[in-house]
This record gives sequence, C-alpha cells and structure tokens, in this order.
Amino acid sequence: MYNVMYIPQESLMTRMIRKQIYIPPEQEKLLKQRTKESGLSEAALIREYIGEALQRPTAAERRKAWEELMASMEERAKMEVPQTGRNWTREELYEERFERYSH
Repeated sequence: MYNVMYIPQESLMTRMIRKQIYIPPEQEKLLKQRTKESGLSEAALIREYIGEALQRPTAAERRKAWEELMASMEERAKMEVPQTGRNWTREELYEERFERYSH
C-alpha cells in the first residue's frame, strides 16, 4: 500500500511515493542545518541527495571500470616499443634548460 502525494511542478502534476526512513541523530542534525542554509524542505533535500547518489556509478560499475583499465594497461605493457637510443643524459638536459632560461 502506497501513500501518494501530488505536487505541482512546472505546471505538471508529479506523482510522489511516500517512503519512511530512519536516520541517525548526526544525520538529522546535518539535515536540519542544511534546510536552514538552503531554504529547502527536508523532503526536497532528501530527494535531491537521493537523485545525486543514484547518478554515481555503483560499486560493481567502478570495479568493472577498474578491471578494464588494468586489462588495458597490461596490454600496453606487452607492446614492443622501439628504443631510439637517446644521446643525452637527464643532467645534460636540465643543464641546457637552466642555461637557456636563467639569462
């Protein structure tokens, strides 16, 4: 059984489903603080926070992205990269740049 509330939004009627939640006292304190700062109702802030949280990737999605990145890095590590045989040392490079920009 759902309690349904209708709230006007941009001249449309939006269907809202009532949910009852329990939060710890610390969250209650922060929620009340944020309502005073923002001028929004607790319900509006909770809906906003839920909307933001649902846009973030899930743990499974983050894990899959990490595994894909690792697989890509492993493939790149297997690539043969031609060695050009540089003819300078790091110290020479820094010395040349120091001389160029210190004048």
